[in-house]
Amino acid sequence: MPFYVTEQMKSIIEDVMPNVTMKAAAGEFMKAAILTKEESKGGSLHSHADEEQWSYIIKGKMHFVLGDEERILEEGDFVHIPRNVNHRSRAIDGPVVYFTVKSPVNAGGMRDDMKRIGGKESEEAEKKFDAAVKK
Repeated sequence: MPFYVTEQMKSIIEDVMPNVTMKAAAGEFMKAAILTKEESKGGSLHSHADEEQWSYIIKGKMHFVLGDEERILEEGDFVHIPRNVNHRSRAIDGPVVYFTVKSPVNAGGMRDDMKRIGGKESEEAEKKFDAAVKK
């Protein structure tokens, strides 16, 4: 059985999200990562046709849009992201560190099966974030 020491894992920073650091691993049926997002940073609105996901907030706060809902998640909170549901998150009030797990493993990357959503839906998600941080 593989064991992972987070501090010894390679940090992954992708061009599509340069303000997000990830340490990831893949098994036979699931893949998991510890991610750190800088304040106000995160990916664009997207969905996964073939993956479901769970995320658990380790440190900090995160504004989360999931379908038509939005929430501020804090340390100890977690969220289930079903397949085909548009979602997006941003760190608020400083960086956020969270653990996420996805299934199935697909090619083993955390961005597998990601479909970016643009247009009005994406604009609405950004407006929700702007309103949340102004409170």
